[in-house]
Amino acid sequence: MREYETTFIVQPEISDEGREVILQKLDGLLEKQGGIRLGLDDVGKRKLAYEIRKFQKGHYYTLQYLDRGPIVKELERQLRLEESVLRFLTVMVNEEVVDIEGRKASAAEEEKVRKQRAAERAAREAEEERAREAAEREARSSAAAAFGSARDEDDSDRGDDDEDEE
Repeated sequence: MREYETTFIVQPEISDEGREVILQKLDGLLEKQGGIRLGLDDVGKRKLAYEIRKFQKGHYYTLQYLDRGPIVKELERQLRLEESVLRFLTVMVNEEVVDIEGRKASAAEEEKVRKQRAAERAAREAEEERAREAAEREARSSAAAAFGSARDEDDSDRGDDDEDEE
């Protein structure tokens, strides 16, 4: 069997349910054609190198699987027909995988590490978002306080001008 890796980019505004439908179609196709799915890496939303169909960003996925060859054409055909898929690329990673069970086991380990990294990345991004929101609140409150004190100074300056006129 050969090992393949198909990377595809999905429109960024598509719902989670829409992405799940695409992934289920690909899994069903692999199962139907006799392929073995090793893993799916959800890379997340990234900025595209260049604009594709007026999109600046895309949601990246990498699907790793084992097959004897005929599934690649059908998988690419399905991706081509899917309107929400912007681009895809299939690469043969290993021409001859002899120990299929060993490769499945190593892929399962890689999947665990990927999930752990994704959880860490999500926690880090959530913390950064909270820090950014706190900084914005602080900036708004200090700007409001500065505006309020400047307003008080303007009011006191106007009072002095009124006395000079009398």
